[in-house]
Amino acid sequence: MMAPDGLICTRCARAYPLTAFERACEDCAADGVIANLTVQYADAPAPARAAIPDEPRSLWRFAASLPLDAEDAVTLGEGMTPLVATDGLGHDRLLVKDESRNPTWSFKDRLATVAVSWARRTGATVIATSSSGNAGAAAAAYAARAGLPCVVLTFKGTAPAMVSQMRGYGAMVLELPGKDDRWTVLSRAVRELGWFPTSPFFGPTAGSNPIGIEGYKTLAYEIAEQLDWRTPEWCALPVCYGDALYGMWKGFEEMRRWGWTETVPRMIAAEVSGSLSAALEQSAQMPPAVPRNAASRAVSIDVVQGTFQALAALEASQGTAVNLDDQALADWQARLATTTGLSAELSSAASFAAIDRLHEAGTIKSGETVVAVMTASGLKDLGFDTGRAEGAPTATPDLDSVLRALHDAYGYVG
Repeated sequence: MMAPDGLICTRCARAYPLTAFERACEDCAADGVIANLTVQYADAPAPARAAIPDEPRSLWRFAASLPLDAEDAVTLGEGMTPLVATDGLGHDRLLVKDESRNPTWSFKDRLATVAVSWARRTGATVIATSSSGNAGAAAAAYAARAGLPCVVLTFKGTAPAMVSQMRGYGAMVLELPGKDDRWTVLSRAVRELGWFPTSPFFGPTAGSNPIGIEGYKTLAYEIAEQLDWRTPEWCALPVCYGDALYGMWKGFEEMRRWGWTETVPRMIAAEVSGSLSAALEQSAQMPPAVPRNAASRAVSIDVVQGTFQALAALEASQGTAVNLDDQALADWQARLATTTGLSAELSSAASFAAIDRLHEAGTIKSGETVVAVMTASGLKDLGFDTGRAEGAPTATPDLDSVLRALHDAYGYVG
């Protein structure tokens, strides 16, 4: 492991202790910018690329670049997902990083393994998350592995398959009336009850747990290794709060700084709100909220406001954002399945729709290598059309109601 020295702001680099994962940067908030924190490591020699071990066959092969040792990991064998070649799908060098091969079928396992490992090592007693599905399933699975209870706060409109998966891992899942209601409750539970959050829990959101985000760096390490330590010209992925976007960029930037690779790819944020696109067009410091007339069916990325960390990764990599509608996502979800055999969650298809748009515009040039991150399996929202999460108990958005519902439905006594 690299010894974590503390947390620093992704915008102004103000230093915070490692226990400050429950806040955004206070100085930047005074400037009207909600900036997440990120892990800073003590000065030490750069990890050696030649010293990367063959075992374990998980992302913990890269523990020398993470805040915990592999021996401390709560692991289910996550990471080491394949980089699948395609016939280009209209673009000549398109590779798919298939994150559906992770234990809970999504890229969120990379965050969960690091976050829950840290939680267990620091004595946390409850893992908690606000989630529409993938993050909740991952938190639930790794909490179960760690022997810790897990509370997942979701909302009306979550895919039933997602709720079933979360509950299947033993999580105590509650449905609240609205998305922001989850944060109302979770922010109090974190501060008053000491629950360990793996997800955002206050708004405007800065992003997820910064310690957990370190797990996303391994996406970059694996892609570079799978390309014989070359980097692609572009990397595209669906963006909600930009945790994986920022984590991937940080991983690529670390490798360039350490001399493992020579370049950093340009990052592509595939979004359904237009918030990051607007921020880039306006040269804004903080992505604006861009309300829509109707919710997107791509619930995993359905937010109206992007984050500073996502914008920072795009700007640092000279990347771009592409705003997409549900029809484009549905078209590419079907095209992937019928032409490549890859089954993608609707949100995951955003990567491919964005690449197609940029290729048509001439932004992506012929001969450039592009990696699309397929973040989750199509089984996650297969047949989802009702917007009703069946089977999860409900609660009103206050902590007392949530604690009563947890007790009545699950027997939880906190």
